[in-house]
Amino acid sequence: MSEFGNLQKIKDGKRTFAITPHIPGGFITADNLIKIGEVTKKYKGVLKLTSGQRILITNLKEEDLKDIWNDLGMEPAVRSQYSIKNVEICPANYCKRSKHPTIGIGMKISKNFHGMALPNRTKIGVGGCRNACGGVYSKDIGVLVDVDKKFFITVGGSAGFNPRQADIVTKGLSEEEAYNLVKVILDYYNEYAAMGEKLGEFIDKIGIEKFREDVLEKFRTLE
Repeated sequence: MSEFGNLQKIKDGKRTFAITPHIPGGFITADNLIKIGEVTKKYKGVLKLTSGQRILITNLKEEDLKDIWNDLGMEPAVRSQYSIKNVEICPANYCKRSKHPTIGIGMKISKNFHGMALPNRTKIGVGGCRNACGGVYSKDIGVLVDVDKKFFITVGGSAGFNPRQADIVTKGLSEEEAYNLVKVILDYYNEYAAMGEKLGEFIDKIGIEKFREDVLEKFRTLE
């Protein structure tokens, strides 16, 4: 990374870069949205909406990156590939299908865990019902609400090079319990997985039964 910009393309010796500002949960103020547009226009960039509820600015010159970040006044979405890259949140509080207003827990998870160092890139999804908008079942960790309005947690999902269906860890949780279990899972993954090992790969290595048993045992000590 150069000034938290990724090299996108080299053509005829010309290098162009892209940056991605941090937009927690995909929720952005009108003022910040306008600012992103103005800065992009100033530096002749190209805007792209990403699947991770973010806005990527590409076609940038390397020598402009520092000034662009200063003009934006925003934090980079990703400082390290070995970290929690993003927390994707559905608009549950504004949705008729939602079983619980989950924006609150989603933003809490984003605030406290985004950027946390981990063995490999990690994505967390939060949804207010089992429809799991935002592809929660394909995330490394999923936080969802069942028809009984209780939370359940999934782990190991992936939609990347090696697709993997998420496993359910447990159901019937309160919002506070769901948050605490996410923390336990992150700590367990950090402690026992090998560097470079995705959460789903780690689970496949030790088995979902052992993973579930270990994290729930640690979780119960918090009660």
